[in-house]
Amino acid sequence: MGFLRDWRHKRILQRHAIPPQAWAGIVAELPLLRGLEAEAIEQLRQLATLFLYEKNLEPVQGLLVDDQMRWTIAALAALPILHLGIHWYDGWRSLVLYPDEFVTRHEWMDEDGLVHSRREILSGEAWERGPMVLSWADVLESAALDGYNTVLHECAHKLDLRNGSANGQPPLHAGMDARAWQETWLTAYEDFSHRVDDGRHTALDPYAAESAGEFFAVTSEYFFEMPQLLATEYPAVYHQLTLFYRQQPGLRLPR
Repeated sequence: MGFLRDWRHKRILQRHAIPPQAWAGIVAELPLLRGLEAEAIEQLRQLATLFLYEKNLEPVQGLLVDDQMRWTIAALAALPILHLGIHWYDGWRSLVLYPDEFVTRHEWMDEDGLVHSRREILSGEAWERGPMVLSWADVLESAALDGYNTVLHECAHKLDLRNGSANGQPPLHAGMDARAWQETWLTAYEDFSHRVDDGRHTALDPYAAESAGEFFAVTSEYFFEMPQLLATEYPAVYHQLTLFYRQQPGLRLPR
């Protein structure tokens, strides 16, 4: 199976690879990628190519998508899996792209059997074995290196969902300590939630207190965009993310 997958990927890269000159332009436009070494840039190009081949990008509401937009999204989506592999995005096919923020309606039943409904304005969304949904306007805002990156956020959810739910417990690599991971994330999440509930200023986006899954996604954004800040606020979380993503932002090398 591994041989067939490798053969297929090689054929895809031979026939559909993002042109090197165009790729250099994408990298130059994304400050997040400028610290990568040449070998990693090439690896990222290959992953971005495979991402675009394996996912159906579906624009809605009249949005017109060109190659520049597709390559930008793929470059950002490939970064979290730079040292993991494209198979970490298995299990879903569609990437829905809105021009701007979009409205969703969620329904749920409480313990008394009553059905509730809520409308939300979102910049991104990820479902287990369902599509990843993005707002192009928010993708464009993801170049500021301020800890907000909707592509990284939703990709983190997709990685987390590989265990069945977005709860901050993605599948861990061989050699990682599951107990250390759980203790680290529980301690950090409870501390952060208490600070938000008390109305105290937080260096990280308060949205991270919404749930353990959102805490994982938001800290993943900071891990790539503002690693020094995350390492200062929650050094144990930063360390666990270096093990999970197999990257150390700034060096971008496997540990």
